[in-house]
Amino acid sequence: MAGSGVRIDGNTLRLPGGVAVRFIRTLRLPETGTHPLPPGLGEFPVRRVADHPDTVPAAWRARGGVMLPVYLREAMWLSFSGTREPAALQVGAGKVCAVSGRPWSGRLAREPQNYLVLPRQPWLDGINSGKGTVRQFVAVPLGLGATVEGQVTGEEVWGGVQLQSFPLREPLLSEWRRREREREEARRRALAAGPTGGYGAPMPMTASAPGAMPPPPAPGGAPRGAAMGLGVGGSMRQEVYRDDRPLTDWSEEPAGRVFVHLVTPPEWRRITGEAPPPSPVDRAAYTRAGLPWYDYYDADAQDLAPTDTLEAVKPVGEWLGDDLDPWQAPSAGQVTPLKDAPGKPVEDGEW
Repeated sequence: MAGSGVRIDGNTLRLPGGVAVRFIRTLRLPETGTHPLPPGLGEFPVRRVADHPDTVPAAWRARGGVMLPVYLREAMWLSFSGTREPAALQVGAGKVCAVSGRPWSGRLAREPQNYLVLPRQPWLDGINSGKGTVRQFVAVPLGLGATVEGQVTGEEVWGGVQLQSFPLREPLLSEWRRREREREEARRRALAAGPTGGYGAPMPMTASAPGAMPPPPAPGGAPRGAAMGLGVGGSMRQEVYRDDRPLTDWSEEPAGRVFVHLVTPPEWRRITGEAPPPSPVDRAAYTRAGLPWYDYYDADAQDLAPTDTLEAVKPVGEWLGDDLDPWQAPSAGQVTPLKDAPGKPVEDGEW
């Protein structure tokens, strides 16, 4: 089985070209209304499929990749913090593009755009379903028709999440690296001088991104039912940015790709022997505690318009029934504005 060039560093997936992806647990939004960005509540554990050949389903062994445990109707988002160089990243939900709604492709496309531009896109919480909004990624079992894959294609064959990265072409990448070295040298000189000519000037503080754990208040052979896919939940304010580079700036071939299998917590324990994470946080309790939600806006970036395909995807409540988890909207003061490696290789397979 071929290697993919992907590594696991802790719970971070590192794709060739410096792309870093983490899967973040979060609060599930109500399926009506539009909401701020929910907080990050820790990382999902990620393990290589190849490390558990005797306990994973045969289809998973064939596809290779990695796996992580999710609860029914649990929400997640993808963090790209730590991505070091410009990259185009395709994100699939059951091999349906989460940006364009088109079938999974081994090539980048512009009309409609079928990729994210990193590191400008700091995270992705869901499918590109509205103007300036996304619908939250929510885990559901295959077989109900509730996944994005099921609604768009009429079948549920793949499930999981698919990632594929494309670097800049040479010599554009070499030129970008040269400019970055110059900027870094200028930054080091400025820090050495300090605000009054001294040494050891402190680095500026930045706002905690949703990918971090929230600060303290003071300052889902295994059966088919084990496999999960991504449906959608509530809507939130988040832009998916239009690429401002020519398509020809990017490599025609991907540098690396990985299939991310989603598994129920009981099957996670059976497959890996590890305890799954605790059940999702009660969102009303989180809000009552006064902990932060987030709002992110980049005035220099242009939002990517949604396609009719993804606008038409329905939330999972249409299949699973009413959302009984209590909801308490955050107060205005709880919404925080943001902005203005080692390990064995992850194996790739047939998918």
